[in-house]
Amino acid sequence: MELSPSLKYWAQFSHPIIMWVLLLLSIYGAYLGLQIQRTRNAQGDTKKELIKGKYNIRHYQIGSIILLIMVSGSIGGMAITYINNGKLFVGPHLLAGLGMTALIAASASLSPLMQKGANWARITHIVLNFSILGLFTWQTISGVQIIQIILSKS
Repeated sequence: MELSPSLKYWAQFSHPIIMWVLLLLSIYGAYLGLQIQRTRNAQGDTKKELIKGKYNIRHYQIGSIILLIMVSGSIGGMAITYINNGKLFVGPHLLAGLGMTALIAASASLSPLMQKGANWARITHIVLNFSILGLFTWQTISGVQIIQIILSKS
C-alpha cells in the first residue's frame, strides 16, 4: 500500500509534535517526583499538607503515560522515517532516542522495588530519569535541525 505524497510529507511532523508534548510531560513528571521527595523529607503540618497533593499517585500515572508515549513515539518516528526514505538514518539522533527508550524501560522497571522501599532503586530511578531529560533536551535540538532539513527540501 502506497501512501499519498501529501500524507507522507505531513506524517513527518507527527513525531516531533508528539515528542514536544512528551518533553513537557517529562518536565511535569520530574516536578511531581521532586514533590514526592519533598513530601518524604517533610515533617509535621508541612508533610500533612504535601500528602494531600497525592504527588506519588500523580507521578506514577504520568510516568506510565510518558513510558507509553516515548516507546510509541520512538517506534513511530523510525516508521515514518523508513516509510518516507526507505531506510533509517543511523546517527546520533536515532541512537540517543533508542538509548532513551531503553533507559525509560529500565527506570519504569524499578517501580515495584521503590514501592517496597528500596532506596537504591529510588536513587537509580532519579539518576536514569534526569539522564533521560538531559538526552531529551539534546534530542530536541537535533530534532529541530532535522525538521529544518525536511522543510528546506520542500
